[in-house]
Amino acid sequence: MNQMSMRFLSKIENEPFVRTSVVAFLMPLNPSVEEIMEIKTIIAEAVTNAIIHGYDQQDDKEIYVSVSYTQNRQISIYIEDQGCGIADIDLAMQPLYTSKKHLERSGMGMTIMNTFSDSFHIESVLGEGCKVYIKKQLHEELCNIR
Repeated sequence: MNQMSMRFLSKIENEPFVRTSVVAFLMPLNPSVEEIMEIKTIIAEAVTNAIIHGYDQQDDKEIYVSVSYTQNRQISIYIEDQGCGIADIDLAMQPLYTSKKHLERSGMGMTIMNTFSDSFHIESVLGEGCKVYIKKQLHEELCNIR
């Protein structure tokens, strides 16, 4: 197993760096372009949710991301914030639901993350934050050109 983790401030401009760093870490697995796009989207949605919903756009808070992978190409992603938490996870998981309608949010972030994951789980406590656990199995390598 190989693992990386990072902590960063909840500034929206940090999201592309985190997304790119995670994908760079996973490059030894030779993921397909489709898998790269799905992983980038998962990371972008989770980090953006932490910033916008968890921390209400306060840019001095901390987000923690950990990513690991096994030899059989299973990726584990863990994202944690210590923000306001989610009052009703079942409601938040419903397509088109958003707690920030005034920001013109689409309410599809959780649905997208769930769709692109093989396993998607959220734990949250009001006033203490949110933890997102994701597993994704990469397809077998079609060829090994290195």
